[in-house]
Amino acid sequence: MKKRLILLCFCLLFFLAHSMGQAPRSGMSFFDDAFSRMERAFLTEEATSLDAYYLGRTVAANILSAYKPYTGNPALTRYVNRICQTIVINSAYPDLYNGYHVMILDSPEFNAFSTPGGHIFLTKGLVEAASSEDMLAGIIAHELAHIMLKHSFSIIDDMGFLGDRDDIAALAAQLSAQFGNNTGAAARFMLFRDSVAATIDALVKNGYSQDQEFEADSGAVVLLAASGYNPVALLEMMTILQRVQGSQKGGFNTTHPNPRARIENVRGLVSRQYIQDTRSYREPRFSNK
Repeated sequence: MKKRLILLCFCLLFFLAHSMGQAPRSGMSFFDDAFSRMERAFLTEEATSLDAYYLGRTVAANILSAYKPYTGNPALTRYVNRICQTIVINSAYPDLYNGYHVMILDSPEFNAFSTPGGHIFLTKGLVEAASSEDMLAGIIAHELAHIMLKHSFSIIDDMGFLGDRDDIAALAAQLSAQFGNNTGAAARFMLFRDSVAATIDALVKNGYSQDQEFEADSGAVVLLAASGYNPVALLEMMTILQRVQGSQKGGFNTTHPNPRARIENVRGLVSRQYIQDTRSYREPRFSNK
């Protein structure tokens, strides 16, 4: 049942993203469009940047329902976005619908999120824990790796939508009939939409699998080296996370594997990257951020 709700959730979110602001159409046409878009995006290899953007925008909205943006230092937000763009233009995937964007969340916890639409969220606590630009770059590169490796789509593929299609279609038909024939159905539909949003929120906060986190760490090392950042900084950031792990609840403790395991996973890869240490050139920029 939980799997079916999550799958229907993604379907209806695509429906909502495309139908808001448009005159309603009758019958199953709403859901036919949603099924077609979801099948193309999630069950084939034809997912486009536009598909990823609409899904990402919905996930981002749910994150921002739980966190407030940090607006106390606009220069800091611009700074982390410049770091992000430096990494992106040196990656194999620089193009994305509407681009990549970083927002700082007003929270003291250590955490970071990313959506397939190119939205990256860093908590203020995590940003303040970094003691160099390269460490900030390591955090951002990890989230970029999740996006570029399409980990969100992998999660959805693993849900096995095809086996549950008939059940979802039946529920969609029931909702469609209610929406068209009952004046109170619109309110119930909005309530269902809010339940869907809560499901997505929980999915995001549960984080990726350990294998995907390890893969994103490895991808971050490659991205950092390609951009001229020292990948050792990623290990330095993980060491900080390991040190504070016992004193913080939630955050990275619930959405990421143990920092010790992550360090062991990337230590060998970092040692094989031969990058000239040029952090001294970036130190003034970091100090004035």
